[in-house]
Amino acid sequence: MDDARAPQPHLALSAWCRVERLFDSAFDSPANPLRQLGTLAFLALWLLAVSGVWLYAFLDTSASGAYASIDALSQAPGTPGWLMRSLHRYAADAFVVLTALHLLRELLHGRWRHFRRFTWLTGTAVLPLIAVSAIGGFWLNWDRLGQFSANATAEWLDSLPLLAHPLARNFIGTASVSDRLFSLFVFVHLGAPLLLVFGLWFHLQRLTRAAVFPPRRLAWGTLAALLLLSLCWPVRSQGPADLSQVPPVLEIDWWILGLHPLMYASSPVLVWCLVLGGFALLLSLPWWPTRRAASPVAVVDPDNCNGCTRCFADCPYAAITMVGHPNGRVGRQLAVVDADLCAACGICAGSCPSSTPFRLGERLVSGIDMPQQPIDTLRRELREGLTARPPDSTLVVFGCKRGADVARVAAPDVQVLPLICTGQLPPSFIEYALRDGAAGVLVATCREGGCGFRLGARWTAERLAGAREPHLRDTVDTQRLMQVQADRGEDVVLALAVDTLRERLKQIKALHR
Repeated sequence: MDDARAPQPHLALSAWCRVERLFDSAFDSPANPLRQLGTLAFLALWLLAVSGVWLYAFLDTSASGAYASIDALSQAPGTPGWLMRSLHRYAADAFVVLTALHLLRELLHGRWRHFRRFTWLTGTAVLPLIAVSAIGGFWLNWDRLGQFSANATAEWLDSLPLLAHPLARNFIGTASVSDRLFSLFVFVHLGAPLLLVFGLWFHLQRLTRAAVFPPRRLAWGTLAALLLLSLCWPVRSQGPADLSQVPPVLEIDWWILGLHPLMYASSPVLVWCLVLGGFALLLSLPWWPTRRAASPVAVVDPDNCNGCTRCFADCPYAAITMVGHPNGRVGRQLAVVDADLCAACGICAGSCPSSTPFRLGERLVSGIDMPQQPIDTLRRELREGLTARPPDSTLVVFGCKRGADVARVAAPDVQVLPLICTGQLPPSFIEYALRDGAAGVLVATCREGGCGFRLGARWTAERLAGAREPHLRDTVDTQRLMQVQADRGEDVVLALAVDTLRERLKQIKALHR
């Protein structure tokens, strides 16, 4: 498991993050497509399903009639079928590209081990289904491109010593492609997507509140872009398949059919080595040795757990379940942590009502807490920092160890308190800091879509806005509170927020003189 310290980014990840920040400036974080690759891929899948059902209604599923039925749609510009055919192709390309980019992003962030192992393995397992679904769609059109793809796939499979009879025999003459073989094409293109949907359901099983749709404005923008492509560059058939001759120059869909030209340019064996080797590498990643030791997981204290289920509701990885409390009281529950699923993020500690620093006692014991950074330690460090500084002039900065480096804004009048995740912060600590002598409080989270633990930034914002329990009380002077989103590498954004809050507090003091 990742430990409390944020792993240092490697060169490739740093480059990716710089590109993400460029997109942030153009789209804003919530609508940044590079932060929504998974949900955008799901949007493309839904578009594929809708357009695919429409096209199937017009498809003649016979070998002799398939081409004419699809080509007829291309000959009727402006009709829904004409638009749906192009939308289906472009949505397929988008689905493949977005899935590849999503895989690359997770790979660069190192999100494949420990509590993410199941999600990584199930995501990797659906990659062959995506390939089969995408490539098989070209065969149903049964134009020259479909002929080329079907024949290339058969030759590629024939290079494996597994089949008694070569598959390429099915494409040696026009009579070889019967309605029975074409029914197999239909089965492949319809069956593989059904298995894909089932696989994606498994892929999301251990993610709570998994998003399968992007933000609304990003979804509409993506749909508009695909429709614009469909209108300006409509997809057309490339002539009926003719097995008596080799197809002439073809317009290859490189996103989906790129393996075919590679096979002819090299060899089927080389392509098999690349595909199987890459697939095996992805599957083996969760078991690679790691340099960092596993972080202690969340610990439940039965005497302080009242069974409120807030930690259960807020856990991003479904690592917490509720069972009957050992005290035997009817209706009383106790949180139980699954160590294999726990991300050691501390979000559960931030959701616990017993994590309030206003509780009396020398030691603050919460219902659920992180051994590597207990809530009691946070309260003690906050007290000591405020005591060592002049009253009513200190800024307290709570920040995420995976976001902008809060240590860079430390100053004689600024106390910094880095957290495993900002979602670990109970809102009552803000009120406590302001009551205990802090002039103002700055809460720094990662940007939306950039949280290393998925929901930390979201839950923090909702708690401070009063939309989620535990929430910041209405009696807190919010003029002395500021929130900022700053990912790793955006230290300038964090420093600017500190200066802005400092100036705001000066103006408030001037007004009260």
